[in-house]
Amino acid sequence: MKIIVDAMGGDNAPLQIVLGAVDALNQDKKLKIVLVGDQNAIEQSLCECKEYDKSRLDIIDAKDVITNDDTPTTAIRTKKESSLVKAFDALMHDDEAGGFVSAGSTGAVLVGAYLKVGRIKGVTRPALAPVLPTLKGNGVVLCDCGANVDCKSVNLVHFAIMASAYATAMLGVKNPRVGLLNNGVEEHKGNELTQEAHKLLVQTEGINFVGNCEARDILSGDFDVVVSDGFNGNIALKSAEGTANTMLSLIKEGVYSGGLRTKLGALMLKPVFAKVKKKMDYNAHGGACFLGVKKVVVKSHGASKAKSVTASILQAKSLAESKICDKIASGMSVLDKPETAEN
Repeated sequence: MKIIVDAMGGDNAPLQIVLGAVDALNQDKKLKIVLVGDQNAIEQSLCECKEYDKSRLDIIDAKDVITNDDTPTTAIRTKKESSLVKAFDALMHDDEAGGFVSAGSTGAVLVGAYLKVGRIKGVTRPALAPVLPTLKGNGVVLCDCGANVDCKSVNLVHFAIMASAYATAMLGVKNPRVGLLNNGVEEHKGNELTQEAHKLLVQTEGINFVGNCEARDILSGDFDVVVSDGFNGNIALKSAEGTANTMLSLIKEGVYSGGLRTKLGALMLKPVFAKVKKKMDYNAHGGACFLGVKKVVVKSHGASKAKSVTASILQAKSLAESKICDKIASGMSVLDKPETAEN
């Protein structure tokens, strides 16, 4: 299995991307990687890496880079020599390539996947789906978290089908419990979109819909999948991240400003704090998968370091081996054609 990696995407490229790729090669002896980017910069970064099997690593030279300042659609169409565009081209033209990883511009990755890779038949709107930690430790797939700001109710049904297949492949959940992000758990709550989506989710076979999910319950562990339009999903995601960071900062401030008793207590709780930090650290997990396109596309965090890049690459390989795209296609095929044709 070969994974294509945008070596120039992200705040810490190319060094951390290259280090992460080499670590992934050393962890999985059946993995092959293609690094796409400035060949000189990549080779310099490889000089700082531990030993690895050079026969399983290839480089595609790309002198241009798409940045967060570029307009995604324009950049994908005009920057033909960019690492991102050439990486997508390699993904589609190499029969061995099963997946793609980038920590670069989210907008450009999504547009590139949409235009270069293409949608699975029946999918009207591909969606971005990260896996978030939960209180019960099982993880929850949030779909969509930013790819589609405006949605129709049928789009949320598609998100539920795609994210359910993803939860089975990624989390090992056989019959994922699907919740609909809403402002109340009652069936009649919400706006026109969520009320209509609720009706469709109840009616659609193959979806284990368990009802509405309030934002405070996303991380409860009571849901395996939570579906939303991209606008509210992104707000929920960023709110959770901000709350976690704020709580950790307040705890640190309280410890540093406290007396001897506080510091001794913190010392005793250090293993607990370390466990929580590990659970919440995005560097320890893979990226968000762009569901609904014909090959595996994983968007790693823009500030990813080697550890996160390694996890994203291994995640992409695992998803490709699980044939996640075929499973999504199979799930979409059971829907009525008039609904799947709607944009």
